[in-house]
Amino acid sequence: MESLKAAIPESLKRAIEDSNVEDLQSTCSFLHRFFLHFDPFHQIIAQLADPKYGLCGKSKDDALKSKQLGNECFSNADYAKALDCYTQALRKAPLDVGDMKSNLVASLYINRATVLHRMSLLVECLRDCTHALQICPSYSKAWYRRGKANASLGNYRNAICDLNVAKILEPSMGGKRQIERELKILLDQCKSTSAIVQIQHKENSCNTVGEMPQVKLQCISIPDKGRGMVSSCVISPGSLVHSEEPYAMIILKQCRETHCHYCLNDLPADRVPCLSCSIPLYCSHQCQIRAGGQMFRMYPEKNDTFKKMPSDLGEYASEVIQSNDSEQKSEDITEHKHECRGVHWPVVLPSEIVLAGRILARFLLNSTSDSIINFVERLELSHCYKHMSSESKLDSHIYAIVLLYCLQHSCGTMFSIDGVSISQVVIIISQIKVNCMTVVRLKSIDAHGLSGHFGEFPLKSDAHSTSNVEQVRVGKAIYKAASLFNHSCRPNAHAYFLSRTLYIRITHGVAAGCQLELSYGPQVGLWDCKDRLNFLKDEYAFHCQCIGCSEVNVSDLVLNAFHCVNPNCSGAVLESRVLDCEQQKINHFTITDLVEKNDDICEVPLNVFKQNGAHIHGQPGYCLKCGSYCDLESSHAAVSEALICIKRLQDAKSSKEISSITISDALMSLQSIRLNLHAYNKLIAEAEDSIAQAFCLVGELQLSVDHCKASIQILEKLYDTDDIVIAYELVKLSSIQLSLDDSTAMESINRIDDIFSRYYGRHADLVFPYLQYLRGEIEKFSVKGIQ
Repeated sequence: MESLKAAIPESLKRAIEDSNVEDLQSTCSFLHRFFLHFDPFHQIIAQLADPKYGLCGKSKDDALKSKQLGNECFSNADYAKALDCYTQALRKAPLDVGDMKSNLVASLYINRATVLHRMSLLVECLRDCTHALQICPSYSKAWYRRGKANASLGNYRNAICDLNVAKILEPSMGGKRQIERELKILLDQCKSTSAIVQIQHKENSCNTVGEMPQVKLQCISIPDKGRGMVSSCVISPGSLVHSEEPYAMIILKQCRETHCHYCLNDLPADRVPCLSCSIPLYCSHQCQIRAGGQMFRMYPEKNDTFKKMPSDLGEYASEVIQSNDSEQKSEDITEHKHECRGVHWPVVLPSEIVLAGRILARFLLNSTSDSIINFVERLELSHCYKHMSSESKLDSHIYAIVLLYCLQHSCGTMFSIDGVSISQVVIIISQIKVNCMTVVRLKSIDAHGLSGHFGEFPLKSDAHSTSNVEQVRVGKAIYKAASLFNHSCRPNAHAYFLSRTLYIRITHGVAAGCQLELSYGPQVGLWDCKDRLNFLKDEYAFHCQCIGCSEVNVSDLVLNAFHCVNPNCSGAVLESRVLDCEQQKINHFTITDLVEKNDDICEVPLNVFKQNGAHIHGQPGYCLKCGSYCDLESSHAAVSEALICIKRLQDAKSSKEISSITISDALMSLQSIRLNLHAYNKLIAEAEDSIAQAFCLVGELQLSVDHCKASIQILEKLYDTDDIVIAYELVKLSSIQLSLDDSTAMESINRIDDIFSRYYGRHADLVFPYLQYLRGEIEKFSVKGIQ
């Protein structure tokens, strides 16, 4: 797009960059007129939207190359590589290559099923066999492989039926004799088994545990914030107040190979490709159908094939082939269908623009004669066009025009592209900017224990690693009702996702009539006020005036503060950047509340305020408590030098080369950091955490626990003690305590459970399955008699 931007005349650029909403139709019309007479524009559209230039379509030759490579890897017992090759071949293989007895896609599913069987991924193997049979019902090899998988799973009745079907369909006498031998072995196993286990292994599903909100909310107009959601009654912590399916959703580019393109869950080993292009991967055929609206082609010969079998066997085979038919009916808007032409634009354009295309597809694929203006108005989403930067305004104009031309090619319908339609797409893009929610998944990351010797720190035989909770950003989505919840840097509600569904739960008690507020990203404790304000202005185009940004809080004062030169003073020394921001806050803490808390962190602001004013009385470099001067330049230099050693330790952890010297240097650097930074500066917590993980990796678990606790103690001052961030850190601590067989792990795990229940309710185990393991460990302690 840079070539298009560079070609725009400066006068037109300035008009767009200075435009308001009222100017949009004219600026869009002028830019469109310019592009119509600009040949490179038409070349770009052809490369993005014309299938003959596309590299994302199906290709028999590419599929066969990947299949051959997969065969070679399988022969060399490189099953992981073979699995990937067969999956890539499935992405490229056209469904209509071959006949009922030699379909390319069906053969690839069976090749992959064989690999999955070798890798002991039996359920996945079973599903791939079923997928092959849905394409080629008379594929004897698929029935045979399915029988072997069912036998390994203990589904002996199904296994016997599968092998009997395979024997009937197998054309060669040698093949029939082999199947008979397998059947004899299987029947002997059945005779020696007292109970025949029957386990149903259905298609992957993105359905989640149902829980309906029990609280009625009201949408009201709030001064300086527009619309917002308030409670109609008192709401207790942990209450579910809202759930919603997305109006439109898109996977982020970095997750395309790891997460389902429809439900955004982790992809299984038997991932399912799109039937018409090579872009998306799905966790199941159910998701593939919902996203693209396409089903496997079922050969009509299947009925004749099964009619020749004994009635009970024929009925069994028919049930296998049709097992997912009822689940494959979907009333969803097929959000990928208009992208499914093997063209480039869904891959090349930014995710937010592709998301705008999915919103527009709802309008363009609707046969009504409604106008695009009415469609955009009915979205009822706020936008931020007048607050957008000059560069963003120009980009949105260019992308709006490009997107409309791409959609015209992809949707196969003709519609007017003019100043009106383009201006409405610009509005949609600006709506996405301020209303789009990032979909995240929680993931437990365990760094595997290291072997060998690291300098003078030999790894002990019981060396462990910490379990870290990582929030993985997987997609972006528009939730129309949830967009009415306003932001706060000190939120009282928490949003999370199960599959595509958004849930919002109350984390702190809410009185009747109070606003329900989410965090759009930055929170008190994570960043200081200045950084939060800048982020929210850049990302969402508004100046935050929440309680966290308008009232002085201790966290913002100490998060990046320096230590007073008086070692016995708990006061904070602020830089001008932080101090200037704090002086602009319009309210102040009530001093009596601070005194009642009797907490050392509350000493920081006690001498900051005067009861008759609402301003911080201090100067950069001077202690807010005792007034002593601190040379911030020298403190900065000392901290920067110390952080080099901490970074060296972090690099050593990544490269698995932790030496005694590296840890010793890091410990000395920690002392320097503590001397120069305020006791609750977040950099100290991060340094303590890095050292804790290093000690854990080299097997010094008690030292690891000590430093992990030191990090958590600081974070508990910066956040609320029951904040979800504290729970994430306690997961790390409990994993080390469990390695030590330390009974105090029970206290940590119970705290984790309590906090997760407040933030996720009955969905806690679904959001973070690692909780089940932690609870199991508590039961082990109970068995040992530890209270």
